[in-house]
Amino acid sequence: MTVTIVGSQLGDEGKGGVVDLFGDAADVVARYQGGDNAGHTVVHDGEKYKLSLVPSGAVRGKVGVLGNGCVVNPRTLFDEIETLQEKGLDPDVRVAERAHVILPFHRVLDGIEEDVKSEDDQEVGTTGRGIGPTYEDKAGRRGIRVGDLLDPDVLRDRLEYVVPQKRALVEDVYGADVSDLENPDAFDVDALFEEFREIGERLAEGNMTVNASAFLTDAMADGETVMFEGAQGTIIDIDHGNYPYVTSSNPTAGGAAVGTGLSPTVIADGEIVGIVKAYLTRVGSGPLPTELGGVVGDTPDYDEQGDGENEELATYIREEGGEYGTVTGRPRRVGWLDMPMLRHSARVNGFTGLAINHIDVLAGLEEVKVGHSYELDGEELLAMPPTTEEWGRCEANLKSFDGWDDVDWSAVADEGYEAIPENARTYLEYVADELEADVYAVGVGPGRGETVVVENPYE
Repeated sequence: MTVTIVGSQLGDEGKGGVVDLFGDAADVVARYQGGDNAGHTVVHDGEKYKLSLVPSGAVRGKVGVLGNGCVVNPRTLFDEIETLQEKGLDPDVRVAERAHVILPFHRVLDGIEEDVKSEDDQEVGTTGRGIGPTYEDKAGRRGIRVGDLLDPDVLRDRLEYVVPQKRALVEDVYGADVSDLENPDAFDVDALFEEFREIGERLAEGNMTVNASAFLTDAMADGETVMFEGAQGTIIDIDHGNYPYVTSSNPTAGGAAVGTGLSPTVIADGEIVGIVKAYLTRVGSGPLPTELGGVVGDTPDYDEQGDGENEELATYIREEGGEYGTVTGRPRRVGWLDMPMLRHSARVNGFTGLAINHIDVLAGLEEVKVGHSYELDGEELLAMPPTTEEWGRCEANLKSFDGWDDVDWSAVADEGYEAIPENARTYLEYVADELEADVYAVGVGPGRGETVVVENPYE
């Protein structure tokens, strides 16, 4: 039995909490894409765990697997494992030998390239963690994989091939002097070899590397249950999102097969749970038709978006929801729920159920709105158009709902779905009807116990 957890929006939907919620029934939690740009927060026994690479299930003693579709920064990996150990946990994390390694020069180049793009207002709003450059090297067949770290001769050959190319890129294309950079060792073959050879030894000593496809297949053959954890969200999927304001991998459900080495039929035979935030946020540039108020440096036409009543409402929701990036700390742009976006996500992923989070954040508002459809060139659209340029010209047609009172949400979580205020249930049922998927869970607070479980996908 498998359950795939997918973000339905632009990331930050609360996937980590849902993995934690349903993860008790899972024996293995596998990440299938992304890297340490994917912040997720899990609250357990009043303790808040902020992770960016280690799968969320590690907090509850599940085996965590970073699949071949991930890009892995070993420094982050070991830092997070050590942090969990300091809190009394004993995380068991395995890393696919086919996963690609984020090297120091990837992070340097990420920053340089984003700076260059910003000069032409083309910045994507990356986290600067080297994710994009690592995936570029993967596609360019010059990447270094986790398995390469286990063989010093192979590692040396790979570094001697790629590092001179990166030095030339910095010096000849971007006109910078490597020796003037904050971290010149990022472009030094010998320094890199020594550091990553030692990392390979540490991985081997800890028996941490696996053939992810075989490891997961064997686990399921032994009767173990597996949860696939996606990072980011559907609308920043490199193929199905609002390109070029996207991540460099496939957060969609199809990525779970490619990023773990399992058959698409394995994913399709299980449950695919779409995670929805009850309103919309994003970090970084790009269109947002339902945006309420802007963020300097991220929102196009900020002068128009950043003033007036809507900005005040956006600030209220941002503060109530703690809408700041887990990895970057950057304030998130805020908008009403966007149904054309969600219909696109439902079609791409094939959701069998929904987990809708943060309805408590909207409590107390007299009116809650939803972008029900778009208007583009005189035509009503029920789903996102295929190009970002068209999406940027869309105007949202808003549908209004009566607001709901702020209540004792912990009591609601204990009592169940019928204890949710009636107007909030009307809102939830509208979303479920539009996406043709049942509501499996409703998040009414940050803690695991502050979730109304309607249906467990493992049962």
